[in-house]
Amino acid sequence: MYSRSLIALLCCASFGSSSNVAAQTTGIDLAKSNNCLACHQVDKKRVGPSFSLVAQRFAYQEGALEYLAQAIRHGGRGRWGAVPMPAQPHVSPGDARLIAAWILSLADQGLPEIK
Repeated sequence: MYSRSLIALLCCASFGSSSNVAAQTTGIDLAKSNNCLACHQVDKKRVGPSFSLVAQRFAYQEGALEYLAQAIRHGGRGRWGAVPMPAQPHVSPGDARLIAAWILSLADQGLPEIK
């Protein structure tokens, strides 16, 4: 399980910045530019789960960053219900990691954890 401080460190290291604000801006910008917001919203369900809910589910699990980055690029089905997530091969591996780090950082924004 990751601690909150480790997640913050991972996010800052992944974004090459010591500022979580910069990480937030970069993450949301990448999510917008890669059309993630067509199916996901930050704080409410759209077609897929909210990014906040994804953060709550995965933020404190070992390997979550890589898992989410792979899920972004390769898609999946059955993790969040009947609607599959299509693969997003146009998202580079590096950008997928940055988006995943940003999503995980949302768990530190005062949201309750899901066990």
